[in-house]
Amino acid sequence: MKFAGSHILTVGQFERPDVESVFEVADAMQPYARRRKVTRVLEGAILGSMFFEPSTRTRVSFGSAFNLLGGEVRETTGIENSAIAKGESLYDTARVLSGYSDVVAMRHPEVGSVVEFAAASRVPVINGGDGSNEHPTQALLDLYTIRSELSAQGRGIDQLRIAMVGDLRFGRTVHSLCKLLCLFDGVSVTLVSPDELRMPGEIVEGLREAGHTVVESDAMEEGIAHVDIVYSTRLQEERFASSEEANLYRGRFRLNQQIYTRHCDPNTVIMHPLPRDSREAARELDDDLNENPNLAIFRQTDNGVLVRMALFALVLDVVGQVDKHAREVSWYTGSRFT
Repeated sequence: MKFAGSHILTVGQFERPDVESVFEVADAMQPYARRRKVTRVLEGAILGSMFFEPSTRTRVSFGSAFNLLGGEVRETTGIENSAIAKGESLYDTARVLSGYSDVVAMRHPEVGSVVEFAAASRVPVINGGDGSNEHPTQALLDLYTIRSELSAQGRGIDQLRIAMVGDLRFGRTVHSLCKLLCLFDGVSVTLVSPDELRMPGEIVEGLREAGHTVVESDAMEEGIAHVDIVYSTRLQEERFASSEEANLYRGRFRLNQQIYTRHCDPNTVIMHPLPRDSREAARELDDDLNENPNLAIFRQTDNGVLVRMALFALVLDVVGQVDKHAREVSWYTGSRFT
């Protein structure tokens, strides 16, 4: 894959060497993301951050990653706060905003919308999530986290055993992660969900065509046994026709410390793309897991900055210049990354 000047729209763009290149650059970004050094390699560059659907982690993570490379961020949040609310087309929006920016990060509630926007953009566009379709940067940071967590156990991604639990029908993060896992060898995937929220059939078929073992089940306790990773997902209420329909499935698969101790192997890593729903009726990941050292959800969010820094550096073709613009940090940074 040629990164320089390219859009990042789908994980389907990536081959295994491309993923490994992203991870290599992400590793090199650690001194900057961990506040040990500062680089101004993108000084003067502007990120157009266009999030037409609610977001906290992804939006702020993109912005922080760009700032840490020395660039500036201009944000648009919510369709109601944009000219789209006045009837402007995605084509016109893309032509205008790409004149103001050097790269665009975009989230939109409609499937295919980011691809449509990118077709009219004059600068690279990175997909921050398009409806229930894909979330490529989340999948990359998830896979980077899996790699990091398993490397501590002397393991790699090949021969991974993973259980994905929850709303697999509308969860775009698991859609993209499954597609990336097709690039690796000997993966075993257990898909735990109600029948109505099963993983789309074409994604399941893609895993099997890649030679992976796939088991579909609605029994969480059995599904999370003897796996390396439990990847839990939130019920995507915003994708349902009504709250009443979503309530039929809310709280169906709750993981707490008692269930973890009883059914999971001692080193099983717990992941979640966040936000987790901490309301009493839901609690797919209970708060009593917060002290579990295998809870990796906040290491995931930290890794998101690394991966997005890597993508910006690759797309804007400055990987070889990052260290040339470096200096030491001059402010108190604490020990938050230890």
